[in-house]
Formats: sequence, structure tokens, C-alpha cells
Amino acid sequence: MLGKNTTVVGGYGEKRFFHQWWWMEKKTFKVALCQLAVTSDKAENIAHAREKIESAADEGAKLIVLPEIWNSPYSNDSFPVYAEDISAGGEASPSSKMLSEVAKKKSVTIIGGSIPERSMGSLYNTCCIFGSDGELKAKHRKLHLFDIDIPGKMTFKESETLTAGQNVTVVDTDVGRIAVGICYDIRFQELAMLYAARGAQLICYPGAFNLTTGPLHWELLTRARAADNQLYVMTCSPARDTNSSYKAWGHSTVADPFGEIIATTGHEEAVLFAEIDYSVIGEKRTFIPLEKQRRGDLYCLVDVTRQE
Repeated sequence: MLGKNTTVVGGYGEKRFFHQWWWMEKKTFKVALCQLAVTSDKAENIAHAREKIESAADEGAKLIVLPEIWNSPYSNDSFPVYAEDISAGGEASPSSKMLSEVAKKKSVTIIGGSIPERSMGSLYNTCCIFGSDGELKAKHRKLHLFDIDIPGKMTFKESETLTAGQNVTVVDTDVGRIAVGICYDIRFQELAMLYAARGAQLICYPGAFNLTTGPLHWELLTRARAADNQLYVMTCSPARDTNSSYKAWGHSTVADPFGEIIATTGHEEAVLFAEIDYSVIGEKRTFIPLEKQRRGDLYCLVDVTRQE
């Protein structure tokens, strides 16, 4: 039985949450993905991120995205040491404090990658979204923890230190309706479908794929989430550090609603720019009208947490 906050999406005659008004709206703006080099010095990481964000804003970017775990080494040993109390703010969370300050100073929207968060005795992998007024608009805690074991290649268990989030994240900003997932979240198509059904125009996935999964799946999943849901998808990675115990794949990427790559980079530190045009969403959905063609008599997506 469906709960009281459950909504069925995608069947015939059921309530839709797609926001038709922006489909044909010409809204073009520049985005910047900051593929940052990360060190073991938190203060240095924060100062470096500020510099790259300000530079991207000066280049005309209105939406700026950071990578997963940009203020800390990516390791279970590091997460508790570098964790911040985002809710307390101020000196208890110097990373989010910086993001708020620079968002307001430069009048830009920031998808703040992710940092380790400490809250109520638990640790989370958390993305902060700041509006152009510097206000915290939303937090996304990684929903699907990175627990994998590929014998002889890659073993990592985020669940040894981190707790999974409990809420999906879709937020209205100055540059449109944006949804957020973190890294491993991209592997779950149901989440992206839910975001599309809630009217997201763009999904940001700060992520840190590795040298095993990166070459296999990073671009594949970026393009698939974009093409399946006919919206923009951005994946932002840290730069690769060959001396680190965890080596990130890099290759931050932007895919359009047809699943075409419109911007990408290599594995070294870089700031990647792209132009986003939301009218393309309506155009591609007209070419291939998946929403009208779905077989709601055979299957549907259940949005468990949506408030009526």
C-alpha cells in the first residue's frame, strides 16, 4: 500500500509534475565546473576553491559547481577529521562559510560539491547549494553510499564512516530548477527519473569515480541520465592526484538533453565552461516525445516522499 505522501508518476491519467512553461523559454547562461586539485591542508583547499570560483564568476559563469569532497582527502580516515557542522555555520563550517560569502559577493549560484558533514553524532557526504544572495537554499546528503568490492581492483566502503541521506533534492534558483545527486547516486536511474518528474531542468552530480569505474562508466552514466530524462546533466570531479590513496578519474563533463557531450576535460585541474540553453529541453522532447509514449498501464514511478 502506498503511504500518504506517495505520488504515482508516469501513468495514464495521473498527476504530472513537469513544468511546461520553461520548455520553450530561451534562457541561456554560462556554467563552470571547477575540477579542483585537493590537498591534505583544509585551509589551502578552501582558499584555492574560493580563487577558482571567483575567477569563474569573473569569466561570466552564473552557475558554478565544485567536486565531491573538495576540502578533504577522499578516505574513511579523513572524513571524521575534516567534517564540519554546516548547521552551526561560521567557524564551525569554514567551507560552507566561504561558499556563502563568495556566492553573495559574485552574485552566483553555487552547487558546493560535497564535504564531510557532522550532524547529531553522524557523518554525511553533503552538498550545499547557495543562492546568489549567499543564502543556503538546500543541502543534499548522499543517498547511496559507495560500497563496492571489485576483487583485485577497487574496494571501498563509505558506510564504515558515513550515514546515507534521507531526502531527495530539487531546488529553484536564479538559473532554473536544479536537482542534486552525489557520485554513486548517478547509478540509480529512479532518482533521476523522479527529478525529471519534479520539473528539474538540470541535474548536478559532484562525483569522484576512480580509475576502475571511471573509464567504464563516468561518461556512460552522464550521457544516459541526460538522454533518458531529456535534461542537462553535469558531473564534476576532483583533479587526479597520482600520489593519493584514492585516485579520481577526473573528466568533468556536461551532457545536453540528447545525451551529447557539450563540454569535457581531462584528469588534471581545470575549470570547464559550457553554455546552457533550456529551450533545448523542449526541442528534444518534441523530437522524441517519451513522456507521451510511456506505458502507464504497465509501469510507473512512485515518488514516495513528495508532499502534496
